[in-house]
Amino acid sequence: MALTFHPSNRCPICQICIHPLLIFPNSLHDSRMSDPAFEYAPIGLVELENRIIRRCNLQFARTFGGEEAEYRNMPLLHLYPSVADWERIGQRGLKAMQDTGYYTDERVMRRRDGDLFWCRARGRSLTPDDPFRHGIWSFSDISEDRPLVELTTREREVAIMSCRGLSAKEIGVELGLSYRTIEAYRARLLEKFGARKLPELVAKLSGMPL
Repeated sequence: MALTFHPSNRCPICQICIHPLLIFPNSLHDSRMSDPAFEYAPIGLVELENRIIRRCNLQFARTFGGEEAEYRNMPLLHLYPSVADWERIGQRGLKAMQDTGYYTDERVMRRRDGDLFWCRARGRSLTPDDPFRHGIWSFSDISEDRPLVELTTREREVAIMSCRGLSAKEIGVELGLSYRTIEAYRARLLEKFGARKLPELVAKLSGMPL
């Protein structure tokens, strides 16, 4: 089988691997074909087909717990806090990838032992016409910079969008809620995080020095 190389010497997701990323057409998840750049990347990497894990690397298994083999053919749904989170993030990710072939966000994920943690996810589709059919994704544990506070699904959405710099009105438009409702959610977040004003809340959410 002929091998092709990614045009740069960096992984297209983590952008830090120094070895060329070997691409095996139609066989990325064949365990017989070892790819050191994927396997030993210092960031969690997975190959997904229709949101099902076909293979992952060592760092991904360390981040979520367990061994690499335990994740083979596992639906990614099992690593989300809820089915609602999986569906909502999937809808947003699909729309973005249909437009650009790429998606990134920060969301709460679930480890194998049930613990929840903040995670930064980035994905690139290998099949742009059908974005979720085949892609490579990275998952980074950012819980040290963003400690987890128990939040409802809607509070998490408002928190993430606030960190992105969206105003209450803009968040309301995106979520289909009124300005006053978003302000009420922000008030709850201020209380939960012990913040006095929005900039302080965003700093706490983002893990930035206050």
